[in-house]
Amino acid sequence: QVQLVESGGGLVQPGGSLRLSCAASGRTFSTYAMGWFRQAPGKEREFVASISWSGTSIYYSDSIKGRFTLSRDNAKYTVYLLMNSLKPEDTANYYCAARFLRGNTDDASDYAYWGQGTQVTVSS
Repeated sequence: QVQLVESGGGLVQPGGSLRLSCAASGRTFSTYAMGWFRQAPGKEREFVASISWSGTSIYYSDSIKGRFTLSRDNAKYTVYLLMNSLKPEDTANYYCAARFLRGNTDDASDYAYWGQGTQVTVSS
């Protein structure tokens, strides 16, 4: 079992940056692949990025590739999503998720553990 808490969301102007954090507690963090997903009002949850337990495998969705950077610090039980060049269409509630002892994927149904989410609003 792992508990996840996201932080770092907020209101930012277009072109700005935010860094989201997802702090984990419970079972050994390095046994989990981690993912970020987002959901905007009236839309389905969509994949943003995911990272393997070792950090050597990272996937990004095409919509954020080149703007967002995913990383993890296993010693701190934390995964980070650095978001640059933010656009209004990035506005959503961002969720981190964990997948135990398996690889990172882009499918939300593969992740058993979820945080409560942190809101990101990109607006002038």
